[in-house]
Amino acid sequence: MTRRWSISLRLTAWFGGIFFLGWLLFGAAMWLNLKHTLTGERYLTLTRRAGRLEDLLTANQGESPKGRAQQFAEFAKATGNGLCEVYRANGSRAWPSPTPAAQAFPWPSIRNSQHDQFRQVRSAGEGYWVLEHPFSMGGENLYLLAAAPESGNQLVLARFLTGLLASIPVLLLISSAGGYFLSRRALLPVDRITASARSISITNLSKRLPVANSGDELQRLAETCNAMLERLETAVNRIKQFTADASHDLRGPISFTRTVAEVALRNPAADSDSRRALADIVEESAKAAVLLEDLLTLARADAVQSDAVLAPVNLAAAVEDACEMARPVAGERHHILSVALGAEKIVNVLGDFASLRRLVWVLIDNAFKYTPSPGRIDVRLTTSNHEATVTVCDNGIGIPQTDLPRIFDRFYRADPSRSQVEGSGLGLAIAKWIAEMHHADIVVSSVEHGGTTFRVAFPLFLE
Repeated sequence: MTRRWSISLRLTAWFGGIFFLGWLLFGAAMWLNLKHTLTGERYLTLTRRAGRLEDLLTANQGESPKGRAQQFAEFAKATGNGLCEVYRANGSRAWPSPTPAAQAFPWPSIRNSQHDQFRQVRSAGEGYWVLEHPFSMGGENLYLLAAAPESGNQLVLARFLTGLLASIPVLLLISSAGGYFLSRRALLPVDRITASARSISITNLSKRLPVANSGDELQRLAETCNAMLERLETAVNRIKQFTADASHDLRGPISFTRTVAEVALRNPAADSDSRRALADIVEESAKAAVLLEDLLTLARADAVQSDAVLAPVNLAAAVEDACEMARPVAGERHHILSVALGAEKIVNVLGDFASLRRLVWVLIDNAFKYTPSPGRIDVRLTTSNHEATVTVCDNGIGIPQTDLPRIFDRFYRADPSRSQVEGSGLGLAIAKWIAEMHHADIVVSSVEHGGTTFRVAFPLFLE
């Protein structure tokens, strides 16, 4: 499954991308505007130069042609490095070239226009702007051409573009960091809602999500989720109450049925078919009584809203009592029950003796059920610096790896071969509840057709 980016990262990418695109458009617009401005300034400079040259030529019409040509050459050299020429309409020079550079320059052909013409040419690999300025002198139409290099404009544009490109990574980094900060700040309530939602389970449905008084969509989301949790809590409480009430109310009729059947079995006049039917009633009533007792236990567990009151208890004694209860069953089923309680006779933990004994019994009984005869069940109690561990290991049919995460669920039965074993599917759920009540960790490891091992680690009570 492809892992998707978080919302904050996606917002950061969008923010950075949009900022980057905006900056490119802004930079392109600024570059074009700068180019247009520089070109306009170059046009204005050439226009003023051509105007002054025109004034010079028309003002000195009384002088000799040689004198006017001399004045034209001197003025041309003083302005624009001498790149000026005066042409007739047929393309011939009206005055000699003021400088060798002007004579060698690739002047464009005359267009015979009545208005100024602004064009580009290249000379020696360099670009030039050329202005063609029409004027009249002595009844003759002349064209004054003035040129200026474009290198200055290109240098300014290149520096501007370099600065623009150099600023993009910095601005992109700043925009991405700012976008990430803003998105994380905006989504911080979502993280708090997520953390609170993950901490809510069937055991603490009374807990609610934090609601920020922001008036935005996140506040409405939190309020909606809290309303949903309230409805769920009400429904679950009704189910719990129904389970507890039904289990409690059914104990009486089932006990009465079992008692009547047991009394009827003592009647010597009963025929064999009736005895078999009554024996089945007694057996099924006993199973139903165990199931109801388990349901009541879990109903009481669900009803507990705070930690139970625990006292120092000798865990070794609880394990030993559970094993003594299991020895007759092990003999009946032809199992070997091995018990190793270690050298220490007193292993104190905070807990309830009856509950601890029931926890160990549930694990041993589970091993009996899923270990074919003859089998072996090992019960060990070990201690370390800060914890005591009860281990129940068997060499039974094992548990498939796909079923391991759900074996502590209520009424969960694994594959069909395991479902044939008698039981309600509540034993391990009760064991897990008892472990949690004692702040213990219960884990299971198993190999299919190779046995199962349960480990329950209790924190030691150190006086």
